[in-house]
This record gives sequence, C-alpha cells and structure tokens, in this order.
Amino acid sequence: MNEATQPPYLRTNFYCRDRSSVPVVREFTRKALIEWGCEERAYDMLLCVTELATNALRHGVPPGRGFRVRISLERREASLRIELHDSGDGEVRMADELPGVEEEGGRGLLLVSALADKWGVAERNPGRIVWCEFTLG
Repeated sequence: MNEATQPPYLRTNFYCRDRSSVPVVREFTRKALIEWGCEERAYDMLLCVTELATNALRHGVPPGRGFRVRISLERREASLRIELHDSGDGEVRMADELPGVEEEGGRGLLLVSALADKWGVAERNPGRIVWCEFTLG
C-alpha cells in the first residue's frame, strides 16, 4: 500500500538497510505529524523515531534486508504510536545506566523511555517490533 492510498491516520513505509534511510524516516514522520496536526510533541516523536530507526539499522536489520516504519494516530484515544518492524534476531534491551560521555552509543532506548509515554517490544516472525506511544493533548 503506498502513501496515497493509506487510511488518513496510518502511514507505513519500507526502508533499505542504509544509514541514509534515517533522515528519510524522520522526514516521513515529520510530514505525517504536520498533516495530522500533531506538532505539540513533534520534537520528542521525531527524536524517538530517529533513535528507533538507528537501532534497527545497527542491531535489527540483517544485510540485504530492510525495515518498516508504521505510524498511527488514534484520535479517540488521543495517542500516536510509532513502530519499527525489523527482521533481526538480537535482543532489544535498554542500557542499565547512562554510558560515559566518550561512548558513542547506548543512549537510544534511554531517550525513548524518557520521552515516550510507553514503549516496548513485540515479537514477529522473523524479527520484532519496537514501538513507542505518545499521549496527545
């Protein structure tokens, strides 16, 4: 299903295993948030989708595969959900403590946990879905 034929409050797209996909995912999300009038927590949502996409590329997408981003808005429940579907087999876990200032990684899920109202991991075959949710207004 391409973007033009999707229901009004659902956006989904597939991305290649490439670092250049991260800013494209961020822009895809930004456009949906603007269209839906969800600017209130947009910065937090964009940071979270960036972290989840980066984690998927670094840990969850085997060579030759890609990942799917799914963004949905539930107007009645006033919530927005961001999902990243990958085909990796590694474990998703948050660091026990904040990494040292000189370490390059290890902060992604800590940021998602701090900014999103909920987050978690669901199994799929193959891989998993890492998601986060935001309460609106």
